[in-house]
Amino acid sequence: MSLLISDTLSGKKRPLEPRNPGKLDIYICGITPYSDTHLGHARPSVFWDSATRYLAYRGWRVTVVQNVTDVNEKVLARAQLEGVSERELACRYYKSYEALMERLGVRPPDAAPWVSDHIEAIIESIEDLIESDHAYTVDGDVYFDVTSFADYGRLSGQLPEDLRAGARLEVDDRKRHPADFALWKAVGEDIPSWKSPWGRGRPGWHIECSAMSREYLGFGFDIHAGGSDLLFPHHENERAQSESISGCQGPQARYWVHHGMVTGEDGKMSKSLGNFVTVEEVLEEFPPQVLRLFLLSAHYSKPLTYSEERMRESSKAWSRLRQFLETLDAAIEGDSIAQETVISRRLPSDMRELADALNLNFCRAMDDDLNSARAIAAVFETIREANARLNAPNFAPTGDVLQALEDLRDALEICGRILGIWPDEDGGGEESVDASRESDLLDLLTELRERAREDKHWDYADMIRDRLSEMGYVLEDTSTGTRIKRGEQS
Repeated sequence: MSLLISDTLSGKKRPLEPRNPGKLDIYICGITPYSDTHLGHARPSVFWDSATRYLAYRGWRVTVVQNVTDVNEKVLARAQLEGVSERELACRYYKSYEALMERLGVRPPDAAPWVSDHIEAIIESIEDLIESDHAYTVDGDVYFDVTSFADYGRLSGQLPEDLRAGARLEVDDRKRHPADFALWKAVGEDIPSWKSPWGRGRPGWHIECSAMSREYLGFGFDIHAGGSDLLFPHHENERAQSESISGCQGPQARYWVHHGMVTGEDGKMSKSLGNFVTVEEVLEEFPPQVLRLFLLSAHYSKPLTYSEERMRESSKAWSRLRQFLETLDAAIEGDSIAQETVISRRLPSDMRELADALNLNFCRAMDDDLNSARAIAAVFETIREANARLNAPNFAPTGDVLQALEDLRDALEICGRILGIWPDEDGGGEESVDASRESDLLDLLTELRERAREDKHWDYADMIRDRLSEMGYVLEDTSTGTRIKRGEQS
């Protein structure tokens, strides 16, 4: 079965057919490092980490390029506020991002180009566009002429004739068309800038990715990935630039893949809105594998709503995986009591069939547009069915029961490592297991306190609250139930 992937440009799921058989080149629009790493950053990183693990498992050689946007108005504004350079600010937040991704088991990209290191390549790309009459200069600024690219708007559905200045477009009477966008911006002496044939200035946002993807992967690379919020104007403009540059043959990328946003109760999480939940905050309460499980629990193209309740559901699911593995390991590794228990239940030999079914269903899910949600469902359906068989009496065993258990464990481990939720995955280990068990105990204590309150046993309820407070946990009684978090009692 071929692997299908959703292509935004065609609006269809298409068989993944790379330009070089057996090899995939992927460009991912990376972070703009000017604030703390939040769940909106973690979702694409975790998804593509799992996706590339699966592709490697299926025999593909994968190269990932993920840029760092350190030349940006938001980075500049924050740097000026703190009295540091853009590069210094970006380095600080990017190092924090890297450390958090390492804790989540996300493998670093093969290349992570920084915009400030590629100004020369950006200027060369702009010169190519001017030379081929796709761009024009005005008072030290350079603009891309959207009317020169006949296919403009096909990726996002935002056609030039439908776009109005003052709505989503910068108003500038010097532009030939309201939708024309800046490739290079002239700036004053007080703003960090670079020399160019058009005077000192700074690159436009969109040309940065065009230049870097061209330098590292050339034209016609396989997958261009990014958030759905980048579809317009960033990716529409990037595609127009790249495919207009002199000598470009064919598309910039063979597939455009967009992931959905992480949302909270009040909508999309973003640094500019200040409504985001940081990865650091979540990892203070949950193991990395639990956060990965949550981030992969919906199809990558769909929005993912964050809540403490959903995180606790993911924690309980991960606990079920660990508990099942403990049962299997005890039997496989020679625990005589566990072996006697398994064999005395006269386990059917078709446990091996569960392993085969898991391999098949997991691969079917991932082959169908890298559907991690269905892949996770296949894992936990296998655990449910295996537990039912482990507890089923009076089946006559045929074949090697313990070998069948080993086959099942091997199948689960393959799936768990692809998803990055295996208990001893990097960033996890015993510390993560202990943290998850702590979370389960806190859930139990919270439930016991709620029952005490319902039964009007106020003394018991207050005792639980006070003891938890002494251990550094705060209970908040809300209209939707009791929440527990780390912190000082106010």
